[in-house]
Amino acid sequence: MADPSSYRPKPGEIPDTPGVYRFRDEHRRVIYVGKAKSLRQRLANYFQDLASLHPRTRTMVTTAASVEWTVVSTEVEALQLEYSWIKEFDPRFNVKYRDDKSYPYLAVTMNEEFPRVQVMRGQKRKGVRYFGPYGHAWAIRDTVDLLLRVFPVRTCSAGVFKNAARTGRPCLLGYIGKCSAPCVDRVSADEHRDLAEDFCDFMAGRTGTYIRRLEQQMTDAAEEMEYERAARLRDDIGALKKAMEKSAVVLADATDADLIAVAEDELEAAVQIFHVRGGRVRGQRGWVTDKVEEITTGALVEHALQQLYGEEKGDSVPKEVLVPALPDPVEPVQEWLAERRGSGVSLRIPQRGDKKALMETVQRNALQALGLHKTKRASDLTTRSRALEEIAEALDLDSAPLRIECYDISHLQGDDVVASMVVFEDGLQRKSEYRRFQIKGFAGQDDVRSMHEVISRRFRRYLAEKEKTGEWVDDLPEEGTTENGLKDDDGRPKKFAYPPQLVVVDGGQPQVAAAKKALDELGIDDIAVCGLAKRLEEVWLPDDDDPVVLPRTSEGLYLLQRVRDEAHRFAITYQRTKRAQRFRSSPLDDVPGLGDTRKQALLKHFGSLKKLRSATIDQICEVPGIGRKTAETIAAALAQAAPAAPAVNTATGEIMEEEEPGTTGSGGEPVTAGAPDERRGQET
Repeated sequence: MADPSSYRPKPGEIPDTPGVYRFRDEHRRVIYVGKAKSLRQRLANYFQDLASLHPRTRTMVTTAASVEWTVVSTEVEALQLEYSWIKEFDPRFNVKYRDDKSYPYLAVTMNEEFPRVQVMRGQKRKGVRYFGPYGHAWAIRDTVDLLLRVFPVRTCSAGVFKNAARTGRPCLLGYIGKCSAPCVDRVSADEHRDLAEDFCDFMAGRTGTYIRRLEQQMTDAAEEMEYERAARLRDDIGALKKAMEKSAVVLADATDADLIAVAEDELEAAVQIFHVRGGRVRGQRGWVTDKVEEITTGALVEHALQQLYGEEKGDSVPKEVLVPALPDPVEPVQEWLAERRGSGVSLRIPQRGDKKALMETVQRNALQALGLHKTKRASDLTTRSRALEEIAEALDLDSAPLRIECYDISHLQGDDVVASMVVFEDGLQRKSEYRRFQIKGFAGQDDVRSMHEVISRRFRRYLAEKEKTGEWVDDLPEEGTTENGLKDDDGRPKKFAYPPQLVVVDGGQPQVAAAKKALDELGIDDIAVCGLAKRLEEVWLPDDDDPVVLPRTSEGLYLLQRVRDEAHRFAITYQRTKRAQRFRSSPLDDVPGLGDTRKQALLKHFGSLKKLRSATIDQICEVPGIGRKTAETIAAALAQAAPAAPAVNTATGEIMEEEEPGTTGSGGEPVTAGAPDERRGQET
């Protein structure tokens, strides 16, 4: 724990200008980013008497080991740079709103030749029109189902669309009139795009035009005695009105606005946002955050605005944003919002009328969200702190282990041996820093040797990073241990640059001894090691013959169990991925110079490996991109590979036609062996 006076800048060093500052810990990791109108005045607040600081701020300044700053010209530039650095470094002490789910949007892919209406989550894509967010995906589907009657836009996937175009038969929606079926040329691309534009206009709130147009068409059809057409138009009008009723009018002047409300206490804050378009509530979302420093409601609003509009441009930023308190100062934030939108944005507190009444509704939602969150987490911050203190006391540590790493080994009867590393910080998962390993030093089943190898590799790279940053000046225990991709002085824990205070291994005395031996061989003596045995949930320490037994009701034991179980889950998931990849392998993988594209061409041409194996070299040469030399290599590789055993129908005992496993997927599409599923964490 550092003394803030040890790194406090000298008087006169800090400029009295706008800027952004970063606190770093002893490992050069950025732990806090802030902005200030005057860097000198703002930073002085952190170096006062520790007793007068907010508890979380006190923890931050004692965890930090240095502070640095960047001077900018205006407060708007400071706001932009602060947002960029928070996104880049993910500092642990900054306010970060925890969104408990990825909110779904109604999206129209206007960037495609035939735009598609669908539910989308996550990162927004260029050229796609978004409406929402919605609380539930089923709410989007209900709305779309009603609107497709009037705007029969394509909703099918690319595969279904291509299959319909190939067969000349539309899908079910095309037959029942809820798709204009551009796949079979019932409408042209331009006509279908016009339908999509009308759909977007209706969703954007311009509803009156279409209702009046359909009503006039219905009247004309009735006068011309086309009663069936008039009945269809009547039903279309009913569908549109029903879709409109799902979002009742809340602002009579057809306002486009976002309303943000904040409910807070000493430790946490909840934010609720209502998106109003055309006077109707089109979407709602909410976040919760820990208050990591003494912060005002205006500052919480500012952070919410950064998260809400940091990646948005144009009409996604509304003309009007209503908030419970204004940031101080408000002008830079307002100017930043105007830059994002491309025109003026009104940021204000509603004082009277419908907007104030709606803000009270949003505020009630925020209070309810905070209460529900507290009920779920049951004083989670206090519980986590108590758990870390119990672990420190039980293991005789100098301080609470703010960063815990846990390792587990997984295999199937000695095959596909892998290991996992999971990270918990302040008692919470840090999934971006999970890592996974393939055991390379030996073959077969030996959990103890595997654990020794994994711990050695992980901390050898930690020492390599310390040498690169100048923290470690001695020779490394082994040569060739540095790794491409490690970055200097960027503040982020790339690869294995950030050490834990506690290493937990899944196992008993042998695994703990192997982990401790690996650390001793590397000369690391400031990291504690323990093991958690599954049978009796005993905690084993190095060189101790008897385990530490924590009470069954201990929060510390519960946290260790969570860490161990997460490591086991992550390891077995990776092991299954490796096993599935091995089963999907093909003899074509061993042909040098034969990539995925030509593998797919071969399998598509012949239909299966069985037919490819029986083909002549001249027949193989008929495949586009396959020369004679390559064909000879393919034939030789297939001749050496033993064919798979025939498949048997277990219900009837019938021997089925022989097919190589992994050669075709569902629908007869060729499948090639490729990279395993991308999962969180990196393979090492």
